[in-house]
Amino acid sequence: MNFENHTAIVYGAGGGMGLNIANDLLAVGCNVSLVDLKPEPETIRTEPGKAAYFQGDATDETFVGEVTSSTVSAHGGLDHLVNATGVLWFDRDRSIVDIDMDLWDRVIDINLRSFALTARHAVPVMRDTGGGSMVHIASIDAMRGDDKPQDAYGVSKAAILRLSKSLAIQFASEGIRSNAILPGPVRSPMQVRWEASEEALVAIERYVPLGRAGETQDISNACLFLLSEQASFITGTELVVDGGCLAKP
Repeated sequence: MNFENHTAIVYGAGGGMGLNIANDLLAVGCNVSLVDLKPEPETIRTEPGKAAYFQGDATDETFVGEVTSSTVSAHGGLDHLVNATGVLWFDRDRSIVDIDMDLWDRVIDINLRSFALTARHAVPVMRDTGGGSMVHIASIDAMRGDDKPQDAYGVSKAAILRLSKSLAIQFASEGIRSNAILPGPVRSPMQVRWEASEEALVAIERYVPLGRAGETQDISNACLFLLSEQASFITGTELVVDGGCLAKP
């Protein structure tokens, strides 16, 4: 996959999947703007691609506009957008019957509004420069119900699929592709609870047909493929990376 001299913005790049994706893009020569609310991590690659870190809130349209314009000014365009921003608050996200609606609004803001804003600012740049590719991190929770619901999270991830498909159809004629990835159980900072309980990790390994939890590298591998020219005939779809979980009866 050739990303040399390409430019990407990766939101949610302060750790976990987003940081893994950003570092893998940098490793193949892509210039990357990494964006997160968290402070800059110490593990960002510095070559061969050029990295720049922007700390701020992806639900703030002014900030998103500044990230986009700074990136374009530095590199002359924008080829790729990755949306890996997301929260899952296990202890507070529950059934719509019981959830605090202020928390509901905040989860929708972080998981969905951020995607809407980043695409809103990235697409016009891609249109002006001949196209581009976008990948949005959703979840297998978008495709199913749950007897232990986290409804705000699941709804926000399902909406990502719908918006990604809409963008794909709207801008296909201008060379812009939009796809989503649906991770299953993945070891990441979001699932730090597994590291504190060997019993919980063993239960996950038993649940996943392939017999292990996913790693952030699994998601990064899928993301770079969808961003690349190798996926040039793929748009408006979802790539499930879940070890077989959704295939279970």
